[in-house]
Amino acid sequence: MSAAVWTGPGNIETQQLPLPVLPEGWVLVRVEYTGLCGTDFSILQGTHPRAAAPLIMGHEITGVVETAVPDGPAVGTRVTVEPLIHCGDCHPCRHGNTHVCRNLGLYGIDVPGSLAEYVALPAGSLIPVGAGVPAREAALAEPLAVAVHAVDRSGLRGGERVVVFGAGPIGILVALVAKHLGAATVLISEPSEERAAVARSLGFETLPAGKESVQAVYEATNGEGADIVFDSAGHPAVAAVFPDVVRVRGTVVLVGVYKKPVELNLQALTFAENTVVGVRVYTRADVERAVELLETDVLGVGRIPIQEFALTDAAAAFDLAMSAGPALKVLVTSGPVSSGATEGPSA
Repeated sequence: MSAAVWTGPGNIETQQLPLPVLPEGWVLVRVEYTGLCGTDFSILQGTHPRAAAPLIMGHEITGVVETAVPDGPAVGTRVTVEPLIHCGDCHPCRHGNTHVCRNLGLYGIDVPGSLAEYVALPAGSLIPVGAGVPAREAALAEPLAVAVHAVDRSGLRGGERVVVFGAGPIGILVALVAKHLGAATVLISEPSEERAAVARSLGFETLPAGKESVQAVYEATNGEGADIVFDSAGHPAVAAVFPDVVRVRGTVVLVGVYKKPVELNLQALTFAENTVVGVRVYTRADVERAVELLETDVLGVGRIPIQEFALTDAAAAFDLAMSAGPALKVLVTSGPVSSGATEGPSA
């Protein structure tokens, strides 16, 4: 099979490799799409602490079952994947929180991933996707699960005034889920005008970035601040302002991953009795809920601008994905690139 193999910092090579070996209970999946995300960027750049070259990256997986086992999906079923690997022994695992396993691993890091024509996966990690969901939209299931988990962790019940920092794929999906679940208003702060234009085209009001967003939020909330703030950017400039944006006894949800410690006004959060909630990936139930949202099409994710690349053009796919341009999501396909591969609203 063909595979895009990370061979070291900054390097991806297309190689011909044997088909994966299938341990007992595992199945072979023909990969349709692999989405690229920030974790993959850190691997490519050589900064991920666990990834070791050579490696087939890819954990945002959509494909079709090629071989089956008795307890798994039938051959020909389109599936997405819960790509988390947990130990089963640590305190979180023993108490039903395997997604925050102290030894958490991931397909595409700790074992080979899906930037290839085929990938081997445990049957239990597969989640069938309804035949009515286009494969390109099914490819959003994993990042959508992140958004589902983040909104669930926020405690949103309906009627809240929400601010989302960051209009990347996760930020936009968080905004869509929050709006679907009844947020009264959803405002998005994004420094990239291209990304901000995408947010507006999806029906969201955007705010200036940086300190100017504080005044804009107060003007939009009668001087009270946001009920819930989602930090989907994970940037020090956002940490500097979100304590000033959230209302007294409001909630801040940390969705984006900070790569290093940042300065944060804990006094402001303490005096306002704010709740600060961390988010790490998702549970299996979140992935299943994401699939349900795709199957019912209530979010209209087909409007999101997507750019496809062939497996042989994986390096170019990474270049575009890391540019933070108007293509909100970049997918790599092991099949032919679809006609009209850039879709969604004009940015």
